Amino acid sequence: MGKRIFLFLTVNALIVVTILLVTNILGIRHYVTEQGIDFTALLVFSAIVGFTGALISLALSRTMAKWMLNVRVLSPDDPNLSSDERWLVEEVHRLARRAGLVEMPEVGIYDSPEVNAFATGPTRNRSLVAVSTGLLENMDKEGVQGVLGHEVAHIANGDMVTMTLLQGVINTFVVFLSRLAAYVVSRFVREELAGVVHFICIIVFDILFSILGSIVVMAYSRHREYHADRGGADLAGKEKMIHALRLLQQHVSMIDPSHKSLQTMKISNRSGWLKLFSSHPDLEDRISRLERA
Repeated sequence: MGKRIFLFLTVNALIVVTILLVTNILGIRHYVTEQGIDFTALLVFSAIVGFTGALISLALSRTMAKWMLNVRVLSPDDPNLSSDERWLVEEVHRLARRAGLVEMPEVGIYDSPEVNAFATGPTRNRSLVAVSTGLLENMDKEGVQGVLGHEVAHIANGDMVTMTLLQGVINTFVVFLSRLAAYVVSRFVREELAGVVHFICIIVFDILFSILGSIVVMAYSRHREYHADRGGADLAGKEKMIHALRLLQQHVSMIDPSHKSLQTMKISNRSGWLKLFSSHPDLEDRISRLERA
Protein backbone atom coordinates (compact mmCIF):
# COMPACT_ATOMS: atom_id res chain seq x y z
CA MET A 1 0.00 0.00 0.00
CA GLY A 2 2.83 2.42 0.87
CA LYS A 3 4.46 1.79 -2.50
CA ARG A 4 1.18 2.43 -4.32
CA ILE A 5 0.60 5.72 -2.47
CA PHE A 6 4.17 6.85 -3.15
CA LEU A 7 3.84 6.06 -6.85
CA PHE A 8 0.44 7.80 -7.06
CA LEU A 9 1.76 10.97 -5.39
CA THR A 10 4.94 10.96 -7.48
CA VAL A 11 3.07 10.63 -10.78
CA ASN A 12 0.59 13.35 -9.88
CA ALA A 13 3.34 15.68 -8.65
CA LEU A 14 5.22 15.10 -11.91
CA ILE A 15 2.10 15.94 -13.92
CA VAL A 16 1.46 19.14 -11.98
CA VAL A 17 5.07 20.31 -12.20
CA THR A 18 5.22 19.56 -15.93
CA ILE A 19 2.01 21.48 -16.59
CA LEU A 20 3.22 24.48 -14.59
CA LEU A 21 6.59 24.51 -16.36
CA VAL A 22 5.09 24.24 -19.85
CA THR A 23 2.41 26.87 -19.26
CA ASN A 24 4.95 29.27 -17.73
CA ILE A 25 7.41 28.78 -20.59
CA LEU A 26 4.67 29.44 -23.12
CA GLY A 27 3.29 32.32 -21.10
CA ILE A 28 -0.14 30.70 -20.87
CA ARG A 29 -1.31 31.36 -17.34
CA HIS A 30 -4.27 33.70 -17.61
CA TYR A 31 -7.01 32.85 -20.07
CA VAL A 32 -9.49 35.24 -18.42
CA THR A 33 -8.75 38.84 -19.46
CA GLU A 34 -10.48 42.15 -18.91
CA GLN A 35 -12.20 41.65 -22.27
CA GLY A 36 -13.42 38.17 -21.33
CA ILE A 37 -12.06 34.71 -22.16
CA ASP A 38 -9.07 34.37 -24.47
CA PHE A 39 -10.29 31.24 -26.27
CA THR A 40 -6.94 30.52 -27.90
CA ALA A 41 -5.11 30.63 -24.58
CA LEU A 42 -7.80 28.50 -22.94
CA LEU A 43 -7.68 25.90 -25.72
CA VAL A 44 -3.88 25.66 -25.57
CA PHE A 45 -3.98 25.45 -21.77
CA SER A 46 -6.67 22.74 -21.96
CA ALA A 47 -4.68 20.70 -24.49
CA ILE A 48 -1.53 20.92 -22.37
CA VAL A 49 -3.36 19.82 -19.24
CA GLY A 50 -5.38 17.17 -21.10
CA PHE A 51 -2.55 15.49 -22.96
CA THR A 52 0.22 15.89 -20.37
CA GLY A 53 -1.51 13.68 -17.82
CA ALA A 54 -2.51 11.10 -20.42
CA LEU A 55 0.97 10.91 -21.97
CA ILE A 56 2.75 10.67 -18.62
CA SER A 57 0.36 7.90 -17.58
CA LEU A 58 1.11 6.07 -20.84
CA ALA A 59 4.86 6.45 -20.39
CA LEU A 60 4.67 5.01 -16.88
CA SER A 61 1.95 2.44 -17.58
CA ARG A 62 4.21 -0.59 -17.62
CA THR A 63 6.08 0.50 -14.49
CA MET A 64 2.86 1.38 -12.67
CA ALA A 65 1.31 -2.00 -13.47
CA LYS A 66 4.38 -3.83 -12.16
CA TRP A 67 4.41 -1.79 -8.95
CA MET A 68 0.69 -1.85 -8.22
CA LEU A 69 0.24 -5.57 -8.83
CA ASN A 70 3.75 -6.71 -7.84
CA VAL A 71 4.23 -8.34 -11.23
CA ARG A 72 7.12 -10.78 -11.35
CA VAL A 73 8.73 -10.48 -14.79
CA LEU A 74 9.86 -13.80 -16.28
CA SER A 75 13.17 -13.59 -18.10
CA PRO A 76 13.47 -16.10 -20.96
CA ASP A 77 17.14 -16.54 -20.03
CA ASP A 78 16.41 -17.43 -16.41
CA PRO A 79 17.44 -21.08 -15.86
CA ASN A 80 15.29 -21.23 -12.71
CA LEU A 81 11.98 -20.87 -14.56
CA SER A 82 9.55 -23.72 -14.04
CA SER A 83 8.30 -25.63 -17.07
CA ASP A 84 4.95 -23.81 -16.90
CA GLU A 85 6.63 -20.40 -16.66
CA ARG A 86 8.91 -21.17 -19.59
CA TRP A 87 5.92 -22.34 -21.63
CA LEU A 88 4.13 -19.06 -20.80
CA VAL A 89 7.05 -16.94 -22.03
CA GLU A 90 7.53 -19.01 -25.17
CA GLU A 91 3.81 -18.90 -25.96
CA VAL A 92 3.61 -15.11 -25.63
CA HIS A 93 6.69 -14.72 -27.84
CA ARG A 94 5.31 -17.17 -30.41
CA LEU A 95 2.06 -15.23 -30.65
CA ALA A 96 3.95 -11.92 -30.74
CA ARG A 97 6.06 -13.06 -33.68
CA ARG A 98 2.93 -14.27 -35.44
CA ALA A 99 1.38 -10.82 -34.87
CA GLY A 100 4.41 -9.20 -36.51
CA LEU A 101 5.93 -7.65 -33.39
CA VAL A 102 9.64 -6.89 -33.67
CA GLU A 103 10.39 -6.56 -29.94
CA MET A 104 9.02 -9.30 -27.71
CA PRO A 105 6.75 -8.19 -24.84
CA GLU A 106 7.83 -8.69 -21.27
CA VAL A 107 5.95 -11.56 -19.67
CA GLY A 108 4.96 -11.50 -16.03
CA ILE A 109 2.87 -13.18 -13.35
CA TYR A 110 1.13 -11.47 -10.44
CA ASP A 111 -0.16 -13.20 -7.35
CA SER A 112 -3.96 -12.97 -7.25
CA PRO A 113 -6.87 -15.44 -7.11
CA GLU A 114 -8.64 -13.50 -9.87
CA VAL A 115 -8.77 -15.17 -13.29
CA ASN A 116 -7.41 -12.41 -15.44
CA ALA A 117 -4.64 -11.08 -17.68
CA PHE A 118 -3.75 -7.73 -19.19
CA ALA A 119 -1.42 -6.03 -21.65
CA THR A 120 0.06 -2.59 -21.16
CA GLY A 121 3.05 -0.44 -22.12
CA PRO A 122 3.83 2.84 -23.87
CA THR A 123 4.54 1.31 -27.30
CA ARG A 124 4.40 -1.95 -29.23
CA ASN A 125 8.13 -2.33 -28.57
CA ARG A 126 7.90 -1.67 -24.81
CA SER A 127 4.96 -3.76 -23.72
CA LEU A 128 4.03 -6.16 -20.95
CA VAL A 129 1.71 -9.15 -20.87
CA ALA A 130 0.86 -10.21 -17.33
CA VAL A 131 -1.33 -13.04 -16.10
CA SER A 132 -2.65 -13.80 -12.64
CA THR A 133 -1.80 -16.95 -10.72
CA GLY A 134 -5.55 -17.52 -10.54
CA LEU A 135 -5.78 -17.69 -14.33
CA LEU A 136 -2.94 -20.20 -14.56
CA GLU A 137 -4.51 -22.34 -11.83
CA ASN A 138 -8.07 -22.32 -13.21
CA MET A 139 -7.52 -22.51 -16.98
CA ASP A 140 -6.22 -25.25 -19.21
CA LYS A 141 -3.49 -24.46 -21.73
CA GLU A 142 -5.89 -23.94 -24.61
CA GLY A 143 -7.78 -21.36 -22.58
CA VAL A 144 -4.55 -19.62 -21.59
CA GLN A 145 -3.50 -19.54 -25.25
CA GLY A 146 -6.76 -17.81 -26.16
CA VAL A 147 -6.27 -15.22 -23.43
CA LEU A 148 -2.65 -14.60 -24.46
CA GLY A 149 -3.70 -14.22 -28.11
CA HIS A 150 -6.22 -11.58 -27.05
CA GLU A 151 -3.60 -9.64 -25.05
CA VAL A 152 -0.99 -9.81 -27.80
CA ALA A 153 -3.64 -8.54 -30.23
CA HIS A 154 -4.08 -5.48 -27.99
CA ILE A 155 -0.37 -4.77 -28.33
CA ALA A 156 -0.31 -5.39 -32.09
CA ASN A 157 -3.33 -3.09 -32.54
CA GLY A 158 -1.61 -0.28 -30.62
CA ASP A 159 -4.58 -0.01 -28.28
CA MET A 160 -2.60 1.56 -25.43
CA VAL A 161 -1.52 4.52 -27.58
CA THR A 162 -4.96 4.94 -29.16
CA MET A 163 -6.66 4.95 -25.76
CA THR A 164 -4.17 7.54 -24.53
CA LEU A 165 -4.81 9.86 -27.47
CA LEU A 166 -8.57 9.52 -27.00
CA GLN A 167 -8.22 10.21 -23.28
CA GLY A 168 -6.11 13.27 -24.09
CA VAL A 169 -8.81 14.63 -26.42
CA ILE A 170 -11.53 13.98 -23.83
CA ASN A 171 -9.42 15.61 -21.10
CA THR A 172 -8.91 18.66 -23.32
CA PHE A 173 -12.65 19.09 -23.85
CA VAL A 174 -13.32 18.57 -20.13
CA VAL A 175 -10.85 21.28 -19.11
CA PHE A 176 -12.01 23.68 -21.84
CA LEU A 177 -15.76 23.27 -21.32
CA SER A 178 -15.60 23.26 -17.51
CA ARG A 179 -13.72 26.55 -17.42
CA LEU A 180 -15.93 28.10 -20.07
CA ALA A 181 -19.07 27.05 -18.20
CA ALA A 182 -17.62 28.25 -14.89
CA TYR A 183 -16.83 31.65 -16.39
CA VAL A 184 -20.38 32.02 -17.73
CA VAL A 185 -21.92 31.11 -14.36
CA SER A 186 -19.61 33.51 -12.49
CA ARG A 187 -20.91 36.41 -14.63
CA PHE A 188 -24.33 36.05 -12.98
CA VAL A 189 -23.16 36.75 -9.41
CA ARG A 190 -21.83 39.82 -7.66
CA GLU A 191 -18.30 40.81 -8.62
CA GLU A 192 -16.89 40.17 -5.14
CA LEU A 193 -18.19 36.58 -5.30
CA ALA A 194 -17.25 35.90 -8.91
CA GLY A 195 -13.80 34.50 -8.12
CA VAL A 196 -15.07 32.02 -5.52
CA VAL A 197 -18.01 30.95 -7.69
CA HIS A 198 -15.71 30.52 -10.69
CA PHE A 199 -13.34 28.29 -8.69
CA ILE A 200 -16.14 26.13 -7.24
CA CYS A 201 -17.84 25.79 -10.63
CA ILE A 202 -14.60 24.64 -12.23
CA ILE A 203 -14.43 21.73 -9.75
CA VAL A 204 -18.12 20.85 -10.22
CA PHE A 205 -18.01 21.02 -14.02
CA ASP A 206 -14.69 19.13 -14.10
CA ILE A 207 -16.36 16.24 -12.28
CA LEU A 208 -19.55 16.39 -14.38
CA PHE A 209 -17.81 16.58 -17.77
CA SER A 210 -15.28 13.93 -16.71
CA ILE A 211 -18.13 11.53 -15.97
CA LEU A 212 -19.70 12.25 -19.37
CA GLY A 213 -16.31 11.93 -21.06
CA SER A 214 -15.66 8.58 -19.41
CA ILE A 215 -18.76 7.20 -21.18
CA VAL A 216 -17.06 7.94 -24.52
CA VAL A 217 -13.75 6.43 -23.40
CA MET A 218 -15.43 3.28 -22.07
CA ALA A 219 -17.46 2.90 -25.28
CA TYR A 220 -14.24 2.87 -27.29
CA SER A 221 -12.66 0.50 -24.77
CA ARG A 222 -15.50 -1.97 -25.35
CA HIS A 223 -15.02 -1.61 -29.11
CA ARG A 224 -11.32 -2.44 -28.81
CA GLU A 225 -12.18 -5.60 -26.85
CA TYR A 226 -14.24 -6.94 -29.76
CA HIS A 227 -11.36 -6.12 -32.09
CA ALA A 228 -8.84 -7.85 -29.79
CA ASP A 229 -11.10 -10.91 -29.62
CA ARG A 230 -10.97 -11.18 -33.40
CA GLY A 231 -7.20 -10.67 -33.30
CA GLY A 232 -6.86 -13.33 -30.60
CA ALA A 233 -8.92 -15.73 -32.73
CA ASP A 234 -6.58 -15.12 -35.67
CA LEU A 235 -3.45 -15.63 -33.56
CA ALA A 236 -4.43 -18.48 -31.25
CA GLY A 237 -7.38 -19.98 -33.11
CA LYS A 238 -11.09 -19.18 -33.01
CA GLU A 239 -12.05 -22.19 -30.90
CA LYS A 240 -9.36 -21.44 -28.32
CA MET A 241 -10.51 -17.81 -28.11
CA ILE A 242 -14.14 -18.86 -27.56
CA HIS A 243 -13.03 -21.51 -25.07
CA ALA A 244 -11.04 -18.89 -23.14
CA LEU A 245 -14.04 -16.53 -22.98
CA ARG A 246 -16.29 -19.32 -21.71
CA LEU A 247 -13.81 -20.15 -18.96
CA LEU A 248 -13.56 -16.46 -18.05
CA GLN A 249 -17.35 -16.35 -17.91
CA GLN A 250 -17.28 -19.04 -15.23
CA HIS A 251 -14.84 -17.06 -13.09
CA VAL A 252 -15.81 -13.42 -13.74
CA SER A 253 -16.93 -12.97 -10.12
CA MET A 254 -13.31 -13.44 -9.06
CA ILE A 255 -12.08 -10.27 -10.81
CA ASP A 256 -10.58 -7.88 -8.24
CA PRO A 257 -12.16 -4.39 -8.66
CA SER A 258 -9.87 -2.66 -6.14
CA HIS A 259 -7.30 -1.38 -8.66
CA LYS A 260 -9.32 1.44 -10.22
CA SER A 261 -6.39 2.78 -12.25
CA LEU A 262 -6.12 -0.56 -14.04
CA GLN A 263 -9.82 -0.78 -14.83
CA THR A 264 -9.44 -0.75 -18.61
CA MET A 265 -7.11 -3.74 -18.40
CA LYS A 266 -9.63 -5.92 -16.61
CA ILE A 267 -12.87 -7.74 -17.34
CA SER A 268 -16.02 -6.04 -16.12
CA ASN A 269 -19.27 -7.66 -14.98
CA ARG A 270 -21.43 -4.54 -14.59
CA SER A 271 -25.08 -4.66 -15.58
CA GLY A 272 -27.90 -2.27 -16.48
CA TRP A 273 -27.05 1.38 -17.03
CA LEU A 274 -23.69 0.83 -15.35
CA LYS A 275 -22.61 -0.88 -18.58
CA LEU A 276 -22.08 2.65 -19.94
CA PHE A 277 -19.09 2.86 -17.59
CA SER A 278 -17.83 -0.65 -18.28
CA SER A 279 -14.46 -1.04 -20.00
CA HIS A 280 -15.33 -4.53 -21.30
CA PRO A 281 -18.46 -5.82 -23.08
CA ASP A 282 -20.61 -8.61 -21.71
CA LEU A 283 -18.80 -11.91 -22.13
CA GLU A 284 -21.83 -13.65 -23.64
CA ASP A 285 -22.01 -10.95 -26.31
CA ARG A 286 -18.30 -11.34 -27.05
CA ILE A 287 -18.73 -15.09 -27.43
CA SER A 288 -21.76 -14.76 -29.72
CA ARG A 289 -19.94 -12.26 -31.94
CA LEU A 290 -16.99 -14.61 -32.34
CA GLU A 291 -19.26 -17.54 -33.10
CA ARG A 292 -21.00 -15.53 -35.84
CA ALA A 293 -17.70 -14.34 -37.32
